Amino acid sequence: MAASTEFVTQITREQRQLHAFILSMVWNATEADDVLQQTNLVLWEKSAEFDPSRPFLPWAMRFAQWQALAWLKSRRRQQQRMVIDDDLAELLANEAAADGRVFEARRNALASCLQKLRPEQRDLIARRYEPESSVAELAAAGGITAKALSDRLRRIRHALLECIQKTMAAEAFS
Repeated sequence: MAASTEFVTQITREQRQLHAFILSMVWNATEADDVLQQTNLVLWEKSAEFDPSRPFLPWAMRFAQWQALAWLKSRRRQQQRMVIDDDLAELLANEAAADGRVFEARRNALASCLQKLRPEQRDLIARRYEPESSVAELAAAGGITAKALSDRLRRIRHALLECIQKTMAAEAFS
C-alpha cells in the first residue's frame, strides 16, 4: 500500500484545513486532534483510491466528516448528550466537503454573526459549548427551567443560522 508522492503532498498540505473542519464539528481541540489522526489513518488506507486529477480536499473532508460523525455518536452514547446537533453537523460537513472555500466562508460568517449577537447571548452560547456544560446546570445557575433555556438556545442558534445564510448569500453576489 505505497502512497503516491502527490497523495503525501496533498495530505500534508491540507492538515490544517482538515483539523479546522473537524474542529467545527466536535468543538474540542484535543478531540479534533484524535479525530484527525483517525481520519489520516483512513485516508492512508484509502490512498490507492485517490485520483490526483480530482481535488484532494473535498475527497479527504468526506472521510473526516464520517470520522467526526462517528466520534459524535460515540460521545453521545458515553455522555448521553451531544456536543452539537447531528443535523447541524451534517449540514456544515456537507457544505464544507463540497468545497473547502465554502467551509472557510461559512466559518468567517459564523464569527461575524456571533459578534452581532448581544453580549449575553454570546456568553450563553460560549458557556453552553464549554466541556462538561449542560443545559440543566446552566438553567439552574440562571434561575430558569431547562426548557426555557433550551428554547432560548434554539432561538439564538436559529438567528445565527439565518445570519450565516444571509451573509453567505450576500457574499455570493459580491
